[in-house]
Amino acid sequence: MLGFFFVLPPKVLPAARQTRHIRRGTVFLVKLPQPSHQTAARAAPTMSHSTTLNASSQTGRNADLKEIDKFSELAHRWWDPNSEFKPLHDLNPLRLGWIDGIAHLSGKQVIDVGCGGGILSESMARIGATVRGIDLSSKALKVADLHSLESGVPVTYEEIAVEDLAARAPASVDVVTCMEMLEHVPDPQSIVRACMTLVKPGGHVFFSTINRNLKAYLLAIVGAEYVLNMLPRGTHDYQKFITPSEMARFARNVGLEMVEMRGMTYNPLTQVYSLGRDTDVNYMMAFRKVA
Repeated sequence: MLGFFFVLPPKVLPAARQTRHIRRGTVFLVKLPQPSHQTAARAAPTMSHSTTLNASSQTGRNADLKEIDKFSELAHRWWDPNSEFKPLHDLNPLRLGWIDGIAHLSGKQVIDVGCGGGILSESMARIGATVRGIDLSSKALKVADLHSLESGVPVTYEEIAVEDLAARAPASVDVVTCMEMLEHVPDPQSIVRACMTLVKPGGHVFFSTINRNLKAYLLAIVGAEYVLNMLPRGTHDYQKFITPSEMARFARNVGLEMVEMRGMTYNPLTQVYSLGRDTDVNYMMAFRKVA
């Protein structure tokens, strides 16, 4: 699941074969697409231990099936830098740098919640993190895993709800990222609680989402989806947007303390993305689990 970043500067405003992968020591159970002969040979060491995932067991979770289907239909375009996912490709270096500057990812165990096609997951693994990406879209995970095989950047992918993973492996990782996902689920507080459960005491949790106000509606929905056609219409639901105060409350309620907040903006004239203090539309929050 995914949310796109689109923020106009205020001066421009006119008045958006199934297998399961679990890592325990050196045992790998990987959710992989059916590989070609070449990729199968290259992937053989990580495919030696595998079990079948019952995808139906993931239904009924904290997810909107329409949202999953919506992004599954676009899954084959995740790694096309000129597709609907271009904003993520362009912005990824900024958000990666921000996360790494706080959590120092090299050598850390990381869970990427709502990883989609793996753009952030793979970039974190590339700089030395051990990453597991989880999502409820089988199609997106197949694309993510195939790209990992082709790029040679090792990432573990699994189709599982974050609440289920948290129940299975509490306090097991150093860092949890959950980017562009909260505005697409029925119960964001449940996601925040599960992310807190997954991380070790003293570890970091990162979220990004979209603010809920008139400016956000005009830019993230009207501007991005209907005027500039940067995103498919219906990508976002304004009622699911989350204000920074709500986000902070969700985190506080489960024992996370805020470390930093950054806004994300995009200037369509220069086509430059920036991080700063403007949290009117898109923003990111970093939290630390109280030890």
